[in-house]
Amino acid sequence: MANAVLVRKLEGVSPTRQRWMGVVEIGMAVLILIFFTLKVQPGSTSTFNMTPGGITRGVAGDWVVPALGTLIFLTVVAFLLGVYQFVRGFGKWTNGVLGIIVAFFVFGFLVWASAGKSLNLSGMLSAAVLLGVPIILGAFSGVISERAGVVNIAIEGLMLMAAMVGALVGSVTQSIWWGLLGAIVSSVLLALVHGVLSIKYKINQIISGTVINIFSTGMTSYLSSKFMQTYQNLNNPPIFPRIPIPLLADIPIIGPLFFNTNIFVYLTFILLIVIQVALFSTRWGLRLRSVGEHPKAADTLGINVIRTRYVAVILSGVVAGIGGAFFTLGSVGRFDEMMTAGKGFIGLAAMIFGNWTPIGAFLAGLMFGFADSVATKLSILGTGIPTQFMAMAPYLTTMIVLAGLVGRGQVPAADGEPYTKE
Repeated sequence: MANAVLVRKLEGVSPTRQRWMGVVEIGMAVLILIFFTLKVQPGSTSTFNMTPGGITRGVAGDWVVPALGTLIFLTVVAFLLGVYQFVRGFGKWTNGVLGIIVAFFVFGFLVWASAGKSLNLSGMLSAAVLLGVPIILGAFSGVISERAGVVNIAIEGLMLMAAMVGALVGSVTQSIWWGLLGAIVSSVLLALVHGVLSIKYKINQIISGTVINIFSTGMTSYLSSKFMQTYQNLNNPPIFPRIPIPLLADIPIIGPLFFNTNIFVYLTFILLIVIQVALFSTRWGLRLRSVGEHPKAADTLGINVIRTRYVAVILSGVVAGIGGAFFTLGSVGRFDEMMTAGKGFIGLAAMIFGNWTPIGAFLAGLMFGFADSVATKLSILGTGIPTQFMAMAPYLTTMIVLAGLVGRGQVPAADGEPYTKE
């Protein structure tokens, strides 16, 4: 017994956490049984369409599954995994098994909701990717800034200003590229203001970010109502079209989701790779992370802490600017007041959920986007569940994560702390 406890501690899973995780997983299996399995009529089937609407490449056939049999399988497997977790534990695979059971729960919900009906699953996933793009980019922006020790809750304001300027410049020039450049420049300028206030003048970083959010809300609302809504030629930018990648776009299911979309999705994947490699596989990334962890130690080693933090905040503004441009140049093709709708704040939640890592933030952003997509489909399926409950799901998940259910977050030690060179 003592040896087993020691092994679990070495694997990073305490006996108490092991049992609690088992209880949670068993509870999810019971929920699948009560709310989904027992509610489905025998003999009913769930039909999932596997090609998004309007797509002619990468077409896949419908996926038809027996609703009751599928739900029974999900219930039994989830229950057995939970029991094993409670009794013996999965060690370092604990969080992965929890993710599998959560996926079982979500899929069980979709099977129940579409029993006897048809659901465009591929269209839902495609919408989830697009809805997740601004959230993921906002999360990337936060990762870059906070890894250097600067809290940036101004991401919402940066994205909102970028959305408006992108629409304005794109409308005046009738160029999507000039619009994108204008969006990035506007976001960088606001990010630089945040950097000066929080790094040079050492103003509380939360207050500095809040001020920028308020400024962006007021300025964009005024300019929009005064000019862009009155003169429609100032609010009619071109939008980036779909760009199918040869061969890859023809892959069934995957092709329409990731390889037949607009440039913002591709930029998101490129930034995922670039930021991940830059932060964790280069000398520059090591120095930036050291500034966010131990700025005094970094300073004694010759690293310019102030300059590094400025660079991180500016790069954060670049990524947030791309995220803001998505709304007007990659989605609706016009600017509306408060159109970012809190996606910058959700991006910060995704950053925390992803443990301040690009890959984690990316996956968390996709989860938030999927929750938004499912909430949109609920009214079409007629399940009777208020869409607000699905909209709450990712936030409840984030609170569970922050409470330590899937492990403690590793926030940079000097995050939010101003630095004074001695």
